[in-house]
Amino acid sequence: MLRKPGLQFWGQSRHVIKAQGAVFAFVDLTAGPFSWGPAVGGDGVRTELTLPNVAKTVGAVAEITEEEAEESLQDTIRERFSSVGEDYHAVDILLAEIDVYELFAFKHCMKRRIQLALCKELDQRMHELKNELEGYHSGDSEEINKKKALDALKRMEKWNLFKDTSEEHHSYTVARDSFLAHLGSTLWGSMRHVIAPSVSHRAYHYYEKLSFQLYFVTQEKARNIKQLPINVKSIRDGLSSLLLPSQKSMFTQHMLSLSEEPALMMAFSMARRAAAVPLLLVNGTYRSTVRTYLDSAILQHQLQKLSEQTSLKGEHTNHRSTLEVPVFWFIHSEPLLLDKHYQAKALSNMVVVVQSDVDSWESHIQCNGRSILWDLRKPVKAAIAASAEYVSGLLPMHLAYSSAHETASEDWTWSVGCNPLSISSKGWRLSEFQQDVIARNYIITGVEESIRVVNSAIQRLITERTSEQGFKIFKTKESVMVEKYNSVVNMWRRVAFMSRGLRYGDAVKLMSSLEEASNGFSHAVNSTISNLHPAKCARQRKIDVQLDMTTIPAFIVVFGLLWFLLRPRRPKPKIN
Repeated sequence: MLRKPGLQFWGQSRHVIKAQGAVFAFVDLTAGPFSWGPAVGGDGVRTELTLPNVAKTVGAVAEITEEEAEESLQDTIRERFSSVGEDYHAVDILLAEIDVYELFAFKHCMKRRIQLALCKELDQRMHELKNELEGYHSGDSEEINKKKALDALKRMEKWNLFKDTSEEHHSYTVARDSFLAHLGSTLWGSMRHVIAPSVSHRAYHYYEKLSFQLYFVTQEKARNIKQLPINVKSIRDGLSSLLLPSQKSMFTQHMLSLSEEPALMMAFSMARRAAAVPLLLVNGTYRSTVRTYLDSAILQHQLQKLSEQTSLKGEHTNHRSTLEVPVFWFIHSEPLLLDKHYQAKALSNMVVVVQSDVDSWESHIQCNGRSILWDLRKPVKAAIAASAEYVSGLLPMHLAYSSAHETASEDWTWSVGCNPLSISSKGWRLSEFQQDVIARNYIITGVEESIRVVNSAIQRLITERTSEQGFKIFKTKESVMVEKYNSVVNMWRRVAFMSRGLRYGDAVKLMSSLEEASNGFSHAVNSTISNLHPAKCARQRKIDVQLDMTTIPAFIVVFGLLWFLLRPRRPKPKIN
């Protein structure tokens, strides 16, 4: 949870702060009330009851002071004695007094950490009341008053109002237990969504360089990129925030026009769709609106065909140290989205972004019953979030994997913070938690592939048949293989040690060396196996022929039979 040991607290308003080199995340449980999430449908919507409510739990059962207890007692006395009629007996006054003490004791004397002095005084007064009631019960009072006194005495025998109870956890109330249980659930949610969130189901390699290929697709041809309604600098700065300190970025801009690219125009037209989408209004009602959007699956299929052409291929497609990130940025005058609700999406082999000339668009996300407005002219935040998923598998903060359902689950409580993966802010800078997640994804992929390469090489050695002739050759190669293997194991240990200390930035720098060491061990194994195969053929090509007394007669018989069958014959004369 932290970069260095320290304390942390979570609540309704979430922030990430730095103090003495440590990263803290905390939540203000007294903030709000707030609610946010999908306006229509969806799971995990953030409501007022999602997080523990201090006012309704801890605050409601907080232990009062002596002065507050005295005021509460006087209020209870006035309320109870106001119901006593004019025709009353002294026993009725005692019964009313008992009712007051009973009610006060249940509220303020039972299950307290520190006993009130007033409760001790009332305990002494209860003994006096008991003596007075016994006097009325055994005296010359009327039968009805004697019966009232007897019932009150029986009732008091079962009480233990002002004494310490024998319960093991007497200082905790049900409200506090519920609060702690709710808080524990919240902390567990923070682990699943903030500290160690789920990632997209792919392998994400570490690359020293990221080459962003920006394809700006417009309706009409533009002479210069400066004529487009985009801020190239903010786009480059935003995409550069996805890089780790050890990585470098490269940017290449391309301008494409639908009017001059028939194939691109065909792809755009085939992917264009329209659908009726429910919209939440300010007054809490809903209405249906028609939205134009691009179907990402169809668009991806068509763009994949175009990317096979040389004009849409980057210069670093086949470089192992460089990852190309193709970003298709569609600029349209009318409102246009992706898959009904999105401004950008990460696909398997590209990132697609749509930009429209609308500065205030009511999205499908609401906060406190009002739709969150999007500026469709500036989809930089959505583009950064989609690129983060494409490059490193970083998902929006409200998504997590549910092991019970074996599918993705949503909890919009954690869709907060000033970062591009949150819906509740306009910030587009990744937090340090998210940068650590990116580095961990690279490390996990690198270590898993290294283990797979090493295990595959060892399996090839296991399945190789041994022989006496190849043993000497194997011994000459053994030291090289052991050296390569130990190099890989040492790299694993270094990566594990750095990751344990949360030094992900240092650990991710070893991924290239780890890949080289793993491949070096695999090549050493392959070289050893290839040297063993010729040895088998060369050593075992000698044929041993044993001769005995029966072999020579057998050869004579076979030779004579062959001569009889293959001997030349004289041609017969032809007689007409």
